[in-house]
Amino acid sequence: MASSTLLQLLSTYLSTTIGILRSMLSHLLTLHKTPFLVALVDVSLSLYFWSCGLSPCSVDLDDEQTTIHFWGSAHRRSRKPYLVLIHGYGGNSRWQFWAQVGPLSQSFNVFIPDLLFFGKSHPLSPERSDVFQATCIVEGLRKLGVDKYSIYAISYGGFVGYRMAEVGGDKVEKLVIVSTGIGCTDEQKFEQLRKIGRNPLELLLPEKSQDLRVLMNLSIYKFNPFIWAPNFFLQQFIDVMCNNYRKEKSELAEYLIFRKADNNLPVLTQETLIIWGNKDKVFPLSFAHHLQKHLGPKSKLEIIKDTGHAANVESPGAVNNSIRAFILEQPQLAELLGMSPLSLFSDREKSLRNVRFASDFGIGPVKLLTASPNSVSFSSLPSSGGILPSRLFATKSRILRFEQ
Repeated sequence: MASSTLLQLLSTYLSTTIGILRSMLSHLLTLHKTPFLVALVDVSLSLYFWSCGLSPCSVDLDDEQTTIHFWGSAHRRSRKPYLVLIHGYGGNSRWQFWAQVGPLSQSFNVFIPDLLFFGKSHPLSPERSDVFQATCIVEGLRKLGVDKYSIYAISYGGFVGYRMAEVGGDKVEKLVIVSTGIGCTDEQKFEQLRKIGRNPLELLLPEKSQDLRVLMNLSIYKFNPFIWAPNFFLQQFIDVMCNNYRKEKSELAEYLIFRKADNNLPVLTQETLIIWGNKDKVFPLSFAHHLQKHLGPKSKLEIIKDTGHAANVESPGAVNNSIRAFILEQPQLAELLGMSPLSLFSDREKSLRNVRFASDFGIGPVKLLTASPNSVSFSSLPSSGGILPSRLFATKSRILRFEQ
């Protein structure tokens, strides 16, 4: 009797275990058919944004004809300026700024909209222009009580960010544009399309994992984190990020790619920082110089070496530092030490690297260490009244030598 009961229990246990294992195996075999992994990453990114002090919200415009979805600072600090991040193609607000939202949220009240037809933002209007995108986001920010802000925009988002600066006027304090094609001529645009050698719509809105790999290889110069991603994961990404509103996203891209260049593109009144990777194969560096020439003296260009189109992925630290220095007007380390940034890597001599201090730039070190950062004006420090940085070190030649 006891042995039969034991056998029955053992049989029940084994059949239950086998059933669980069979169920797990069937789910594993169908993972490539369901967007489980992409959904998991998406949830993880949401949790990370929450941990950075951001929360999601949606704003209805035009009598609920248009909905703009934002991730924004849940607790706004009056001492922090506002920074609006505008993403490009290839995802939504969370997927493109995961490497930057943490550091930037420490210095700014951050607001990140999903562009129309990306993420959870959508209109009923048939309008597909970058101006319409910009107008909707400016109005959405107004409804959220964000009246003064700077903008950081990348790639396609750069078109929208530029128009936001135009539409928003004095609401927009400063603009940072990274790797965008706005302002290029028709000749430049079609020559670049010829070099790429593919229909741009096939790359911006890939249907196959191989097309997405081509886009990633085109966008990233250094190590590509997607090189080891299996095809089924990339296909899941396409199904989730590209297939929703595919027709409308295609119309957005067609509007920018195939329309004639805007010969009346306005010269912005805001100070503008242009950031570009010197290995950008989507929008080459010549586009950056052309845009800087168009904007004039209120713009400046910073070039990040050994970086491709996706500077936010390849060099997020460099981009973050440039944004903070430009918007907060914080001097870089080289400026704090009284050095020309270029001199840090000049005057090579065999195995030694020479760093020359600028003898005409004086810094009062006591004032620098004791005063609040905002009370020191580095542009007005008189060299006759300060201490030359080179004199802080025991060297007659005023040259510091660092062994490589």
